[in-house]
Amino acid sequence: ADAVVARLGDRVTHWITHNEPQVAAFVGHFEGRHAPGVQDPRVALQVAHHLLLSHGRTVPVLRSARAGAQVGITLNLSPAVPASDSAEDQAAAERLDMAFNRWFLDPLYGQGYPPALAELYGALMPEIEANDLDLIATPTDFLGINYYFPQTARAVPFSQHPLGIGTRSPEEEIAAGREITAMGWPVAPEGLTDVLKRVQTDYAPKAIYITENGAAFDDTLADGTVNDPRRTAYLRSHFAAAWEALHAGAPLRGYFVWSLLDNFEWAHGYSKRFGIVYVDYPSQTRVLKDSAHFYQRVVEENAVVDEAVSTD
Repeated sequence: ADAVVARLGDRVTHWITHNEPQVAAFVGHFEGRHAPGVQDPRVALQVAHHLLLSHGRTVPVLRSARAGAQVGITLNLSPAVPASDSAEDQAAAERLDMAFNRWFLDPLYGQGYPPALAELYGALMPEIEANDLDLIATPTDFLGINYYFPQTARAVPFSQHPLGIGTRSPEEEIAAGREITAMGWPVAPEGLTDVLKRVQTDYAPKAIYITENGAAFDDTLADGTVNDPRRTAYLRSHFAAAWEALHAGAPLRGYFVWSLLDNFEWAHGYSKRFGIVYVDYPSQTRVLKDSAHFYQRVVEENAVVDEAVSTD
């Protein structure tokens, strides 16, 4: 933090301490799908705790960079929806919500770790020193939210999962009538509205920025253009969902589409294209997709427009 403030403090007005600590901690150290490929729940919980501690220690350093500097953290949040009305599935959804969302939101906003989940983790819980939770709850200026999809939870034996949680597969999402993206994620704009309203009601951050929202689809470059109507429809529906939450009182201050360019997508490499700008990797040529022209018009008019317009 000291190093980036020394080099960039005179130019940066908004700082994010961490992006998606849930992914770094649990996808990297429990599921093992991301680096460093560890599969140890005890280590994952300790990593999550230390990431939150480092956030708390970093906030005042970044805030000192310049007068009016704004500091926050970005969390990937996902509504947890029960697969059925059964008490077992509803309880599984509550556990998923505690593990995925509240394990970070609650301590960041002064509520500590969810007691019911801490009890379930038992001996796996990280070592927590006297002032840790106060440090984690250091006040921030905004919350960044990355939203992609809700998760539908069902109860499974604890022998199959440490928290007794199962989630729908992409095939099950399709069978339930959901469109899915190239990542296998369901398209559910209403989940964005739910996340924004819930965060405002339960945690009341000073401001919210949607720091990532977008979709990967199997794009094709043909005759110098990329027609991606599904991405345009995705963005349109999620803009509307954000607008609904804003008018319900959520302090939404900004929205960043993920992503500008097709990117390296961690364990998927370059096979998943999230960009509104197509990247031809061999030549490094960039081509604006139809969704980019749509987004350009949204920005220019400060309103959701009727259709994407390609330029030749």
